[in-house]
Amino acid sequence: MRIIGGEFKGRIFHPGKKFKARPTTDIAKEGLFNILENRYEFSNKNILDLFSGTGSMGYEFLSRGCLSATLVETHFPHYKFILEVIDALKISNAKVFKADAFKFVQKTPDSFNIIFADPPFDHPKFKEVPDAVLNTDILAPDGLFILEHPKEFDFSSHTCFKELRTYGKVNFSFFEK
Repeated sequence: MRIIGGEFKGRIFHPGKKFKARPTTDIAKEGLFNILENRYEFSNKNILDLFSGTGSMGYEFLSRGCLSATLVETHFPHYKFILEVIDALKISNAKVFKADAFKFVQKTPDSFNIIFADPPFDHPKFKEVPDAVLNTDILAPDGLFILEHPKEFDFSSHTCFKELRTYGKVNFSFFEK
């Protein structure tokens, strides 16, 4: 896993061969962040990274100067890896929770300017992720929710859907309230 931009650009971390997460590809991350950096000033944005896996997306936002990032991951080895990387990078503006993402969005009192979710593609509640996020108050006014998903999922009929970006096999659906 490599951080592709910002302060920590080029840093590489190896989660190990038994790690089960599927990190977002570098090409997809680069394409996504080209869009986001042209639309948003990160220095005043609070970010939520749901289903964090390796934490790759959270590190990208932190590396690019976001105000804060909250990473949520349920699997202990992944959670532990995220803590190790944050410690290695000496990041002080990140919070990491070992929690179920669906329960977290229901209970957190915080709101976020950008929410990124990359659930396992075989997650039994995958189709429910947009509503789980958008039916709460965690997305700040004028906030953006981004869902990474395979091509088999089409969220274009969702009332909050705004656009789809595709990078190889990686799809990002953008939602706004």
